[in-house]
Amino acid sequence: MQIHRLRLLNFRQHEDTQIAFGAGLTGIVGPNGSGKTTLLEAIAYAIYGTPAARGTRDSLRRRGAPPRSSVRVELDFTLGPHEYRVIRGLNTAELYQDGEPAPIANSIGTVTEKLTRCLGMTREEFFNTYFTGQKELAVMAAMSAPDRARFLSRVLGYERLKMAQDRLKVTRSGLKARHELLEAGLRDTAELDAEDDQAQARRTAAKKALIESESQSAKAEVHLTEMMPRWETVQKLRETVLSLDGERRVAEHRVDAAREKFSVLDRQLIEALAAREKLTDLTRQLDVLGPLRTELEALNQQADRFAARKGYEAQRQDNQARLERVRERLGRIPPPETLEAAGRRVEERVVAVQNATAEAESKRTVWVRDAQEAQTKRQTLLDQYKDVTEQRERILEAGAEGACPTCSRPLGQDYEVVLGLLDRQLEAIRNNGNFYRQRIEQLADVPTDVQEAEQRRDALEREASDAKVEVQRLADLVDELPVLTKEREALEVKMAEVEALLDSSPTVYDHGRHQAVRDQLKALEPVALEAERMKVTAERAEGLVVEAEQAERELSRRETEFKELAERLAGLGFKEADYAAAQAALDAARTRRHEAEKDVVRTQTELAAAEEAVAAVERRRRERAELSLRAKQAAADLLLYHELDRALTDLRTDLNATLRPELSDLASVFLRELTNGRYTDLELDEDYVATILEDGEAKSVISGGEEDVANLALRLAISQMIAERAGQPLSLLVLDEIFGSLDDERRVAVVELLRGLGDRFPQVILITHIESVNEGFDRVIRVELDGSRGVSVVREPAAEELAHAAA
Repeated sequence: MQIHRLRLLNFRQHEDTQIAFGAGLTGIVGPNGSGKTTLLEAIAYAIYGTPAARGTRDSLRRRGAPPRSSVRVELDFTLGPHEYRVIRGLNTAELYQDGEPAPIANSIGTVTEKLTRCLGMTREEFFNTYFTGQKELAVMAAMSAPDRARFLSRVLGYERLKMAQDRLKVTRSGLKARHELLEAGLRDTAELDAEDDQAQARRTAAKKALIESESQSAKAEVHLTEMMPRWETVQKLRETVLSLDGERRVAEHRVDAAREKFSVLDRQLIEALAAREKLTDLTRQLDVLGPLRTELEALNQQADRFAARKGYEAQRQDNQARLERVRERLGRIPPPETLEAAGRRVEERVVAVQNATAEAESKRTVWVRDAQEAQTKRQTLLDQYKDVTEQRERILEAGAEGACPTCSRPLGQDYEVVLGLLDRQLEAIRNNGNFYRQRIEQLADVPTDVQEAEQRRDALEREASDAKVEVQRLADLVDELPVLTKEREALEVKMAEVEALLDSSPTVYDHGRHQAVRDQLKALEPVALEAERMKVTAERAEGLVVEAEQAERELSRRETEFKELAERLAGLGFKEADYAAAQAALDAARTRRHEAEKDVVRTQTELAAAEEAVAAVERRRRERAELSLRAKQAAADLLLYHELDRALTDLRTDLNATLRPELSDLASVFLRELTNGRYTDLELDEDYVATILEDGEAKSVISGGEEDVANLALRLAISQMIAERAGQPLSLLVLDEIFGSLDDERRVAVVELLRGLGDRFPQVILITHIESVNEGFDRVIRVELDGSRGVSVVREPAAEELAHAAA
């Protein structure tokens, strides 16, 4: 893997940083906190997303970035035969391959998954392979022996075997439980044989019982068939008897109805004859009814006209009162000259108010101006008094040798003269100030002439207001003249109409006679109703005679029909006891047949249940065979997983056994190259402690620089092993602050040694804050922090000098 270009946009403290990388040894130099390590964080973030960054996703945005501004990292790199470009933001990600315009992945999850699959490394493996920091060089030295073994197993991917074994353990436990469950579910073959014998015996007995029940059912059916003719004869005879008996009861009912009808008609005929006699007496009592009704109609009309007269009189009184009120209001309306005189008085009052207002405002203006002038002059005197007092104090403090406030020369003999002059000025200012203070106190209250002028103005304003109100009142009265005139004329017309109606209305009405006629008619109303009812009853007398004769003939005919039906019914000779005996015998035969049919159904059900029992035993045999087969398969799978777990254990043992020698050999190669052959061998003991061999013997005492070189060689060896297992060549190496305790000479030596590893590591990126090693780099990229803007600035001094020289 080789990195070609990196761009950071609003990422951490980088506002818009773009770096082009190349082959060789590249140094990223800058003070601590300038944003150097952020470049490595951006590389990891572009490949693996937020989990590879420090902090949360919200902390990636640059402080001071504009709202809604884009946060983005772009990384161009080569991996094997392909070139990739990944663009990752906070919520988006895109991956391009070999310069194609369309992305091969365009979501956060798919981009991360695709790059992880291409690299063949997880995020931890990527860091352990390509990135090395100062703390990581000595990390194994601070661990215990078991911790060092676990660390190497983890970074080399051996923990995957342990994870696989854990998964195998879970699967094996499930298989074991499944096998035990299947074994427990197997039925005993002897028990199945006993159930089979019992089911076969049950089926044989059910078949015999079914044959017997079917025979009894056939016999019951024959017996019932033999009884049916006699039953049908008895049943027909009974139906005939029931039919004739019904007709007899209907005939009896008709006889009763004819007899009742004849009795009713006879009573109605007697009542009609009596009503005819009573009607004659009632007719004589009702001879006066016609004249009374005529008189009542005339009295009703007279009463209506008399009541209307009362209404007309009320209207006349109401109209008379309204007419008098209208005439009174017309009398109060003033003549036009009175309204004109009131208008002139209003104009005079308005002019007087304007003059009084002008006079009052003029006097108040003079008073306010005098008060303001007194306050202004007193404030001026106070300022003068303050200035003169300060000037006198300065002269007193300076003495006779002080400078004159006017000409700035020493006072000398004029000292006393100047002081006296200042004292006199102060006295004059105090006198004037007292005068204006008294003047201000005098002008604090409103003067009497101003108050009197304002009182005259207020009185005139009230008089003018009253005059305006009087003018408005008179004008309103004048405006009512047309309306009142029209209303008076209308009332006079109504009065004439009402008088005419009163003249045509009766003045006399006999209320007593009216009430007496009503009482007489009310007393005759029951008599009239009784006469009407008697008339209707008397008119039916002739018709009732004819109806009574017809009812008598109908009664004789119905009695004859009833007698004939009774004689026919007695001649049939039917007995209810014989019918009941025949029905009992038939019911017994039917019950016998029904019980036989139930026995047949019951034995058929028992036979079906016996057949099902036989089939159930057969199914349980098949189920046992199937469970036995599944139990054998589960046992085979369990044995297979046991063997697989043992094989993985052996593999872990072999890998751990070959780890120390293989890692020692790789580290020795790097150590020889880093020390130019001074130290040739580096050995890891059983506790994974690195020891430098010199001439085949362990070097017991080494310097801090030699320890850093040994740790660096071991770290490079670990990275080489991880890359080989991932199927990727170790072409990139990133070292962050690895100089540690090295002195300047050793730092330069390490840089030179890293340059010597160019054939093994085509691209090496070294991050440091030490400036003294810059000469050893093929290319220097400087990172600085702009304190005024709070952003990191990246520049390449060599490129700037070249551009300056070209210019």
